[in-house]
Amino acid sequence: MTIDTRNGLAPGHTTASILVVDDLDANRALIARLLAPDGYLVSGAVDGAQALKMVADQQPDLVLLDVMMPGADGFAVCRALKHDPATRLIPVVLITSLSESRSRIEGLEAGADDYVSKPVDAQELRARVRSLLRIKRYTDDLDSAESVIVSLALTIEARDAYTDGHCQRLARYGVALGRAIGCQQEDLDALQRGGFLHDIGKVGIPDAVLLKGGRLTADEYDVIKQHTVIGDRLCGSLRSLKRVRPIIRYHHERLDGTGYPDGLRGNEIPLLPQIIGIVDVFDALTTERPYKRALSLEEAARELAAEAARGWRNRELVDIFIGLMCESGAQTAGG
Repeated sequence: MTIDTRNGLAPGHTTASILVVDDLDANRALIARLLAPDGYLVSGAVDGAQALKMVADQQPDLVLLDVMMPGADGFAVCRALKHDPATRLIPVVLITSLSESRSRIEGLEAGADDYVSKPVDAQELRARVRSLLRIKRYTDDLDSAESVIVSLALTIEARDAYTDGHCQRLARYGVALGRAIGCQQEDLDALQRGGFLHDIGKVGIPDAVLLKGGRLTADEYDVIKQHTVIGDRLCGSLRSLKRVRPIIRYHHERLDGTGYPDGLRGNEIPLLPQIIGIVDVFDALTTERPYKRALSLEEAARELAAEAARGWRNRELVDIFIGLMCESGAQTAGG
């Protein structure tokens, strides 16, 4: 069921979509009427299963979810939505006649963003919906900005045929190593993004240096080093990339202090940049470049072990990563 409540909206107005989940037709119709003055596009689902399917298909801006339903109740549906990365940022408002604190706590633990009590007060409902939709718009704006930056990173990579697929491989390698050492999901997400965005600062490096076919001069290398600082500044305004920025800035640091841009030593270098630094070196070693051939897995493992012996890399992380590559029979860029 879809009820278009866009009465009186100016042409071109962007309409928020709201999914109302309730097993009673009368309740869904009532909510739609209460929201009608604000011009939302309101859809309805009769149970939890239909709600989950509609959310997956339509990606509404907000879900109004009755708690007491046959089959999966509102708490279960809310948990399912909040556990799915594709839907967890959609605001969920639980509508319930349950007033005891235990039920409200259960709803909050399920991930609900707000509560509305029955009988529903029209002004309260509209105010809560407007507030959550404002937050959703801010989230969407941040997501759009991040998507633009990711696209820019891939565009930078595409300029150089020798780095094709580099970002994707680093994201995959980084997450695999992070998972192997027990990183939490938020760190795995940061490693995934960091793999794509670690070299985003190369957008500020001249093509004559970035795409040079041979080895760089000392001065050219100094220019290249600036990509870590440029990338950090570029992503600095996005709170959603807060955990990724250290990866962008520090993935070329070395444990003995000889890296760049800040010459950090030992534990001054956060764990996630250390991980991306290791997999970045591995991918560079196993990728053909104009001035070198691609090394085999065994040769790359020896090079990484030598860097650990020099004090550049964490030996334990290197050993775990090489073990992962050997176990999986990793298909590197070089073959």
